[in-house]
Amino acid sequence: MSAAGSRTNLRGAMTALITPFRNGEVDWPRLEALVDRQIEGGTDWLVPLGTTGETPTLTENERDKILESVIARAAGRCPVMMGTGSNSTATTVEHTKRAATMGVDAALVVAPYYNRPTQEGLYRHFAAVASAVDLPIVLYNVPARTGVTISNDTIVRLREGFTNIVAIKDATGNLDAMTDLSARCDIAVLSGDDSLTWPFMALGAVGVVSVLANLYPGLMKSLVSAGYEGNMAAALQYHRKVYDLATGIGRYGPNPLPIKTAMAVAGLIAEEFRLPLCPLDGEAREGIARVLRRHEIMEMSIA
Repeated sequence: MSAAGSRTNLRGAMTALITPFRNGEVDWPRLEALVDRQIEGGTDWLVPLGTTGETPTLTENERDKILESVIARAAGRCPVMMGTGSNSTATTVEHTKRAATMGVDAALVVAPYYNRPTQEGLYRHFAAVASAVDLPIVLYNVPARTGVTISNDTIVRLREGFTNIVAIKDATGNLDAMTDLSARCDIAVLSGDDSLTWPFMALGAVGVVSVLANLYPGLMKSLVSAGYEGNMAAALQYHRKVYDLATGIGRYGPNPLPIKTAMAVAGLIAEEFRLPLCPLDGEAREGIARVLRRHEIMEMSIA
């Protein structure tokens, strides 16, 4: 297996970075401060330009500048995985090739959304991306958003056919399917749901691509570390806290509305989104604030 096919370092507590805005523009100083905060909190990988980063509302220039900013600020302290997927194979290949030239360490490629391809179409899509770059590829299975599930048969076929398809971010919530997949091939599994991180790791997953870590990177790092160490008591304690926080704020709207609202309540970012996303109403905002107060999270420092 080539260096690109190695999956040994694609593990740990990974943060699906939000994109901070201020007055309609990307808040560049705050983005850099958030990167520093993540690294200081023990985050193993930074994952900008995914769903959590409101990527569909960003211009191509903003995408490039965000990636450049994150890589430059990380400065080798933490690897970077970029979300490069779209519902066009040609566009996804172009984005992934560009990401490779810009110095990312891996690409996160979501299943094509809206057009709902067949399993053969999914195979050909990911095969085209993997063939175009010498870069570790992480598949992203999130049927609630894409309208299509990458089947285990297709995942196994892709893993067997392409050494640089090394991992999958699994946001299906299906523990049975994850168990079946782990028994059939050696692809690294990353939980795509904060509240299922510990259950997934108990079944063999090697980490999480976390939304909650934007707010609380140290907690997610502690949970994943306890899982690695086999410390059941500690892992269960961290899991319960993660579960309560993730489900407590997550019920108030689709990602990234709850996490960005929680971060704004905690003083980390401006409470700003891009249409078609808009601020939550006062009742939802107060519900999120109650969850934070319950966990004694109200004022968090940032450079």
